[in-house]
Amino acid sequence: MFGLWYYYTLNSFFIFIMENTCKGGCCEDDEPVFLTPLTVGDIVPEEISFDVYHKDDFSELSFKELREKWVILMFYPKDFTFVCPTELGEMNALYEEFQKEGAEVVSVSTDTVEVHKAWHDGSPTIKDIKFPMAADPTHLLSEIFGVLIPDEGVTHRGTFIISPEGEIMTVEVNCDSIGRSGKETMRKFKAAKYVGEHPANVCPASWNTGDDTLTPGVDLVGKI
Repeated sequence: MFGLWYYYTLNSFFIFIMENTCKGGCCEDDEPVFLTPLTVGDIVPEEISFDVYHKDDFSELSFKELREKWVILMFYPKDFTFVCPTELGEMNALYEEFQKEGAEVVSVSTDTVEVHKAWHDGSPTIKDIKFPMAADPTHLLSEIFGVLIPDEGVTHRGTFIISPEGEIMTVEVNCDSIGRSGKETMRKFKAAKYVGEHPANVCPASWNTGDDTLTPGVDLVGKI
C-alpha cells in the first residue's frame, strides 16, 4: 500500500480523501498513510479520473461525468486471457438494456489503453465491446476499490454497482478462476435501482422485476 500513499501525496486527490472522508490514518514523522478501500455505503469521490479505450479512441473519464447515472464498475484480471472475454462479452450483450435502465458499464484492468486496443483488434469477442474499457496501469482504481493483487499487479474479479449519487450499493469479488454472471449483475442492479426509487421497501432473496417486495415494520416481525 506504500505505492498508493506515495501516489496520493503527489496530487490533490490525496488531500481530498484526507479532508473529506474517514478513510485515512495519521501521517506523523513521514510515516506512510494507509487508506481503507471503498466498500458498500461509501461515496466514490467524483474527482477520480482514468483513461479509457472507447469507440476506437483514447479519452479520459471521471466519476464526476458519471454522476446522475448508475455505474457498473467491472474489474477483471487482464486482457488476452480466457475467462475475461466471456464475462465482458456477456455484459456487452446486456449493455443496451443497462443503458435503457440508466446505467453505464465500465470495465477495468491494469492494462494500458494501448493493450485494450490491441485486444479489441485481435479478439472476435472484444471487438464488439461497446462500453468504455478503463486502463489502470498505476493501480490507482484497483487499490481504491480494494481488488488489487499486489504481488501480481492484476486484480480480482470485482463488480461494484454505484448509484447516481456515487454511493456503492453492491460489491462482488471473485477469484480469477470464477467467472461472474452478467444476468445476476443485471438482477442486482435492478434491485438496487428499485430500492433507490422505493426506499420504504426491500427486495427479498432472488428478487426480479415484478416480484413482490417487503415493507419492513413491526407488523412483519416474525411473520416471514
